[in-house]
Amino acid sequence: MVRVKAGEEVIQNDLRLKVRFDYKSNYRKRGLFNNKNPEKYAIENRDQQVALLRNVPVQGIRIEDINMDGEIYTTLDLTTNEEMTYAPVDFTISSDSIEDILRFIMREEFRCIQVIEPEQMILSRQELERILFKMNEEMKLNFLALWRKMNGK
Repeated sequence: MVRVKAGEEVIQNDLRLKVRFDYKSNYRKRGLFNNKNPEKYAIENRDQQVALLRNVPVQGIRIEDINMDGEIYTTLDLTTNEEMTYAPVDFTISSDSIEDILRFIMREEFRCIQVIEPEQMILSRQELERILFKMNEEMKLNFLALWRKMNGK
């Protein structure tokens, strides 16, 4: 729970957020007989990931709504110099902890976040230190996963 100031009172409240993930197409041109277009691969990847998030609970996160109506788009990937297709999805989630939200959003697919409520919250120095520490831990885990992926381990 986060602390929120309501008038003169300080109360405990959940966080509600809208989070957008854009799932990348796993499309690679393979031979002459590959008839699927990259949009279909992006949609399949998004559907698989959404099914996982819908069916496997994430600690501290409650998924309230899933919106997969976003337009599929293609853009140039600057690292590979190839066109990549993305299928977006918006999640409306709630949580009682900023640390749980950090663990949920610290992934490659994360694009944007909007805090629905509360309008304002109160953080103590200790809470801010814990959040910053958690961000650092999650970054280290992401860098380690990237390093393993780059080195084929």
